[in-house]
Amino acid sequence: MDTIRKGEPLTVALTRAGLDPEEAAEALRVASALDPRRVRAGTPITAKVSPDSGASEFTLQLAIDRVIRFTRSAQTWVEREELLPWTTDTVVVGGEVQSTLTGAIAAGAQDFPERQRTELAYALADVLEYRVDLSRDLQKGDSVRVLVERQRAPNGLVRPGAIIAARLTISGKPVETLRFAQGTRVSYFDGEGKSMRAAFLRAPLEFRRISSVFGMRRHPILGTLRRHSGMDYAASRGTPVRALGNGRVIFAGWKGGYGKTIEIRHANGMVTRYGHLDAINVRSGSTVNIAQTIGKVGSTGLSTAPHLHFEVLVNGVHRDPRVALRNVAGEPLEAKHRSAFAALKSRIFAQLDAPLGLVADRPVPVRIGGD
Repeated sequence: MDTIRKGEPLTVALTRAGLDPEEAAEALRVASALDPRRVRAGTPITAKVSPDSGASEFTLQLAIDRVIRFTRSAQTWVEREELLPWTTDTVVVGGEVQSTLTGAIAAGAQDFPERQRTELAYALADVLEYRVDLSRDLQKGDSVRVLVERQRAPNGLVRPGAIIAARLTISGKPVETLRFAQGTRVSYFDGEGKSMRAAFLRAPLEFRRISSVFGMRRHPILGTLRRHSGMDYAASRGTPVRALGNGRVIFAGWKGGYGKTIEIRHANGMVTRYGHLDAINVRSGSTVNIAQTIGKVGSTGLSTAPHLHFEVLVNGVHRDPRVALRNVAGEPLEAKHRSAFAALKSRIFAQLDAPLGLVADRPVPVRIGGD
């Protein structure tokens, strides 16, 4: 077996693998499942070559589960694409939080390669982002458990599949989620059968860290002790800022010490404010959707370093964003699905509570019954 080197034409790699240059050119003329000019460096090549009759077959493994096989016939070459089957089981992973969710998953998901553990943590964060501000709510000693599909390739490599269920325990209180199908729609619901997707996100940045919380503080520039009516999210300049929910932009421009600022009015009388921006991507009067990028983190106005200043006002009164957004829940399941959901939850969470690393022989179904 050989591999394609960086910047090397595929014909050169095939010649090094044992094909005659004319054979290589002839074979690639029949190629339709790949573009010979775009085969990546590092792609494995395997060839069957006889000293007497030359090459009879060669393969290019374009991905873990995708092989292009060329076989010589009497007159020409025949190309065949082969998709190799993955096998799937389920495994319980998890751990105790020392600083971040990513760290807890990385320490408790030894069944997956290191990069895959990070991807699993990000996938779980995507499910939880409407319920948990992972930059602020998590504390040392909290814990996480995840029941996840484990997909194994023919060559033994593994990757995480869908998250089936998870429990994040924060200060002794569980935040549970379960994957469930309603007909053809598959979504995540909490332990009470309410959608994990709510009217508001819990934080305006996807990658975030809070540097100052709601309450009294000494202003970093003016030096005076004053109430800090929001939260500061430390982030690098240019980090995308997201709208917390659907609404209409009521202000977009320069606002004194806030610098470049956006204010959005939402349907329930709530206004969200985003300050110290480097760039503004919306106009006053425009409508925005939840999670839409509205601007970028900066350091305009009275700011000592790049960060996002975020506020929540309810009926014109500042509220602690952590409190104002904490209990916003999604829509509940339809009544006709609740008994099936309860039965599935009982089965799945029994597996979630099994010892870490325990494997089920088959993937866990995400539905009982259906429409």
